[in-house]
Amino acid sequence: MKNTIFNKIISIAMLAIVTTFTVAGCGNASTNAGGASIDGSGVKVFFSTIVLDDFKELVMNSVVEAGSRTGVTVDLGAPCATADEQVEQIREASTKGYSAIICNPVDTDTALQLEIAAGEVPIIFTNSQPDEEHLSADKYIYVGSYEIDAGMMQAEYVWNKLGKPSSINVVIFQGQPGHPAAINRTKAVKKYFKDNGIDATYVFNDTAYWDTEKAAEGFKIFLRTKQPYDCVICNNDSMALGVVQAMQELGIDTAKIPVVGIDATADGCQSILDGGMQFTVYQSASGQGAACVEAAIALAKKGTIKDVEYVTPDCKYVWVPFSPVDKTNAGSIK
Repeated sequence: MKNTIFNKIISIAMLAIVTTFTVAGCGNASTNAGGASIDGSGVKVFFSTIVLDDFKELVMNSVVEAGSRTGVTVDLGAPCATADEQVEQIREASTKGYSAIICNPVDTDTALQLEIAAGEVPIIFTNSQPDEEHLSADKYIYVGSYEIDAGMMQAEYVWNKLGKPSSINVVIFQGQPGHPAAINRTKAVKKYFKDNGIDATYVFNDTAYWDTEKAAEGFKIFLRTKQPYDCVICNNDSMALGVVQAMQELGIDTAKIPVVGIDATADGCQSILDGGMQFTVYQSASGQGAACVEAAIALAKKGTIKDVEYVTPDCKYVWVPFSPVDKTNAGSIK
């Protein structure tokens, strides 16, 4: 029996945001960030995603908006709770005449299965990065932001904020275990301190699954150890907000202990302005969504992404830049 997820209505709330599964563009040309004209008329894209959180929803909405601007038809599949659901969803999509599939994978370890399910339809992976062995130039590509940069920016900010000490006690909250972003953001933090000769002691390094409440509870557990700490570095804003919440509940001065995140969500930026979090890294959901659509158009009309903005020379990746956010610019992030 074919999976009914492909045809299932997502939800009333999502419909309020997206209006419909299919966004038919007018066929008018649009422009990318570099100013080049992009005409996606005649291009048809299917979007498959894991169950949504705030950032994933922003990426999805940005794909829809970019499709509307460029004349691309974007069909949204219902969010998948399991890898098996997603494989079946993409298998069915492969029979519908799509130019490309944009996929936020439930599990990056199933990338090969997803590619087999897609048949001859190219896949543009986004948000969760498969291993390079599962990517192929101009066929199976990844659009996202280079996670190493984000972790480096966090570590650099913390070190400078603390006055460039020779040693530092660090608390780290990671996202979902095994998630490429969680792995690479954490590795980058540690690499920065090591490369700069800083004696970093990781007094607490735990997972909080990107979740505010889990991070708040985890931080309270850490405090029971009575270990000294100089900063709290979180793989995303939601966890950083949880740490700030716990600190405020316990009367800990957030001005003295840098708490930093990644994503520059609306709540994260507001926390910075309010004196809670001190720093985040802007990951452009709108930029990633637009880049996915630009790549889909390029694959459909040229068979290559070589001219897509931010593409790597091997035509396997499109890296939308991260940028640092503190109190000086948190109010201007859209």
